[in-house]
Amino acid sequence: MKNKVLFIVTIIAVFLLGLLASSIINRKSEAKYQYVPKVDISENEPRNEVWGENYPKEYQSWLQTADTTFASYQGGSAMRDVLEEDPRLVVLFAGYGFSKDYNQGRGHSYAIEDIHNTLRTGGPTGKGDGPMPATCWTCKSPDVPRLMSENGVTEFYSGKWADKGEEIVNPIGCADCHDADNMKLKITRPALVEAFDAMGKDINQATHQEMRSLVCAQCHVEYYFNKNLPGKEGVPYLVFPWKEGMAVEDMEKYYDDLEFSDWTHKISKTPMLKAQHPGYETFKTGVHADRGVSCADCHMPYKSEGGQKFTDHHVQSPLNNMANACQTCHREESEKLMENVYERQRKATENRIKLENLLVKAHVEAGKAWELGASEDQMKPVLQDIRHAQWRWDYSAASHGASFHSPVEIGRVIGSGLDVAAEARVKLARLLADLGHNKPVEMPDISTKEKAQKYIGMDIEKLEADKEAFKKNLLPKWMEAAKAREAKMETKAISMN
Repeated sequence: MKNKVLFIVTIIAVFLLGLLASSIINRKSEAKYQYVPKVDISENEPRNEVWGENYPKEYQSWLQTADTTFASYQGGSAMRDVLEEDPRLVVLFAGYGFSKDYNQGRGHSYAIEDIHNTLRTGGPTGKGDGPMPATCWTCKSPDVPRLMSENGVTEFYSGKWADKGEEIVNPIGCADCHDADNMKLKITRPALVEAFDAMGKDINQATHQEMRSLVCAQCHVEYYFNKNLPGKEGVPYLVFPWKEGMAVEDMEKYYDDLEFSDWTHKISKTPMLKAQHPGYETFKTGVHADRGVSCADCHMPYKSEGGQKFTDHHVQSPLNNMANACQTCHREESEKLMENVYERQRKATENRIKLENLLVKAHVEAGKAWELGASEDQMKPVLQDIRHAQWRWDYSAASHGASFHSPVEIGRVIGSGLDVAAEARVKLARLLADLGHNKPVEMPDISTKEKAQKYIGMDIEKLEADKEAFKKNLLPKWMEAAKAREAKMETKAISMN
C-alpha cells in the first residue's frame, strides 16, 4: 500500500515538475523572441508608435502617460491651475508669461497639446507672430533632435515659436533618450553636454546608472536663453547656468555676473530671474542621489510581464506605483511612506507660503516707492534683495518634487529667502519713511486669480480670444502639414521593409 501511495505521489510530482519546466521553457522562448525587429528605425525617427513596433511593452507602458487620474498633495498627473490655487503667483510673475497661465501636471504624452493650449505661447494668427522663441520647443518632442540634426542647433533656436509649429508634433518619447541602433541611453539635447563642458566634465564618461538620470536632466533643469554668445548674437541659445556650480547661490552669482534677467517686474521694476524647473540640481543634493539611486529607479522602475523584464515607461509619480518604485527598498507600508512624503512637502510649503507673502508685499511696497519719486540709486539695493529672495522662492517652488527629493536643502534655501525678503522690506520701510510715507502700504485684494490679474492690468479676455483664434486658424494647418510630411516618412519606412 505504501509503495502504491509513493508511486502516485511520484507521478504527481513528475507531472508538476513537467508543467513547471514547460512554463519556464515557454517563458524563455517568449522572452527570446520578444524583440525580433519588425521595422527599421531610422536615426532620427520621431514617431513613438514606430519604435513601438519593435518595443511593444515599453511603448504600451508609455501610452499610460495619458492617464490623468492620479493626484497627490503636490503633483500627480491631473492638470492643476496653479494660479487658481495660489493667486499670489500672479503678482510675483507680473509682467511675465506665468502670470497669464500656469498649469502644472499631466504626462509626457501631453507635451505638445499643452504647449499649444497654454496662454504663455500666445495666439499666433498664421504669420509666425507668437511671443515665445523657437527655443521653447526644445524639451517638448523627439522632433527636436531631428530638426537639430537636419538644420543645425543654432538654426533650431532661431526665430519664433510659431515658425516650427508644423514640424514639432510628436510628444516626448523614445528618440529623446535612446539610440535607434542599439537602444542605449543617449543625450540628444546639446545644452546638457555644453553645461558639462562648462564645468570641466566629460558627459561621455557617465555610467549607465548616471545616464538613467542624465536623460531626464536634459529637460528637468534650470536654464536660460543667452542672446549674446559669440558668433550667435541675437539667437536665444539654450544654456544651463552651471559654470559656477549647481547650488542656488552658484547660479545666482552666474546670473548676477552676467547682469542677466528674464524680465522686469511690472510693479516693482525688479530685474527678475525665473527659475524653470531645477529638478536635477535639487535631486543631486538629496539622500537618494547620494545613495546612487537614479531618476528612472523611482519614476520608471523595472517591471516584468510574460517572462520579460523591462523598464516601465509610464513615467509618473512614484506615489502611484509604490510597490515597484518605493517598496523594493523601503519595507514600510505604503500609507506610512506616503505620509512621510506629504509631511516633508507640507512643512516646506508652510514656509514657502510665508516667503510668497513677504515677496508680494515687497513688490507692492517697491511700486509705492517708485510712485513717491524714489531714485534708481535708492531702489537698487532693495531690488537686488527682491531679486535674490524671489529666486530662492522660485527655485524651491519650480523644482516641484524638491521638498521630498532634498527637504534639508530646500528648507535651507527657503530660510535664506525669508531672511533676504525681510531685509528688503526693512529697507523699503526706511525708504518710504524718507519719502514721507509713514504708514503701511495698502495691499490689493488678490484673493482670486481673476482679481490678481485685474490688479496687474492683464486683459485676460483678449489673451483667451487670441488663443482660440490660434486653435481655429493656425493649429489645423500645422497638423495638416505634419500629416503630409509623416506620410512621406511612412512610405519610406514601408519600402525599407
